[in-house]
This record gives sequence, structure tokens and C-alpha cells, in this order.
Amino acid sequence: MQFDIQNTESSALYKLLTGTVIPRPIGWISTIDAEGINNLAPFSFFNVVSEDPPHVMFSTVRTGNKNKDTLNNILDNKQFVVNLVTEEVVEQMNTTSQSVASDIDEFELAGVTPIDAVYIKPKRVKESLVHFECEMVHHYFIENHQNGGACIIIGKIITMHIDDSIVMENHRINLDTYKPVARLAGSNYSKLGEIFSIKRQ
Repeated sequence: MQFDIQNTESSALYKLLTGTVIPRPIGWISTIDAEGINNLAPFSFFNVVSEDPPHVMFSTVRTGNKNKDTLNNILDNKQFVVNLVTEEVVEQMNTTSQSVASDIDEFELAGVTPIDAVYIKPKRVKESLVHFECEMVHHYFIENHQNGGACIIIGKIITMHIDDSIVMENHRINLDTYKPVARLAGSNYSKLGEIFSIKRQ
């Protein structure tokens, strides 16, 4: 089947994209507003885009032409933490995916522990095994949209926190201990399945 973008509803495009571009890593993004209220939300339109220097990106939708709290906070202070999601915190992550009022602290809502970052104001999720402290370097609003579009955030990683339990010799990550979770479509997620290796040419 062929789906011309101009003739396909956005809801169908979303299902097709999220059902085919899988699995997707989850950026559990923590921010803070001007009043000091913590915000925590997951984004699966997320990935690393550079290692020299290290940068990540994520995209947040703007349903009804309204910014999510995450986006407003980052545009205001240009800081965020990426907390990566593992099997142990997937339920808490899911709790923070719901839409709540701006004055609700999602750390409290999900029952996770906020701990200080070293260089920026947003808190880290103690229960997460990996945190990237980031500063926004660029943002871009997607134009010509049907229902509000999206905004892409690119952030420079200024420091990484990786739990000792998952770091092996020569800076390799122990996947058996790490146990990351990825996003699929709808309400589906995935764990690591069979792993195979192919030598690079």
C-alpha cells in the first residue's frame, strides 16, 4: 500500500510511523519551571545524534497548538535531564505520560526520587541508571501541520551519570544488568530480545 502524506489523516500517519519505526528508545525528560516545580515526561521520538560533542534530540507534539510543560520549561531556561528507562521503572515512566496540570510534580505523582544534577537545575530520577544533564542548543518548530505539529529540541550533553552496576571494562555497558525498555506502538513496549553480532565491513 502507498500512503501519500497529503491524503492521509494524521492519526493514521501516527499509527503507521510508530508501528514501523521500532523499537524506539525512551527519553524520560525532567525539567523545572520558574517556580521550582519539577516536571517529568517520557518521549519516544528521542535519540542520540552526535558523540563529538555528545548531543541528543527529542521531539514533543503540540496538540491543539499548545506546548507541553516540558517544552515551555526548556524554552524558558534551556536545561533538561534525560533519564533512561529500564524494566524496573517502566510503570513509573508510564504514570508520567498522563496529562496533568502544570503545578503537579510528576516525581511525586510517579513515586520516584528527585536528586540534584551537578551543573543544571532540573532534577534527576534516582531510580534511573543513566542520566544525561543537557543544555538546549537548538529548537525547531515543525511547520505546515494539521493538529499543532511538533517541536524538535537538540541538547548538548554536559555530563553523564551512569550507574556503576552497568559499566564494564573498557566502558562497555552490561545489557543483562541494564535491562533497557523500548517503545513500540499503542500500549506496547519491548525488552531486549535475541542479540546477534555482524562484523562491520
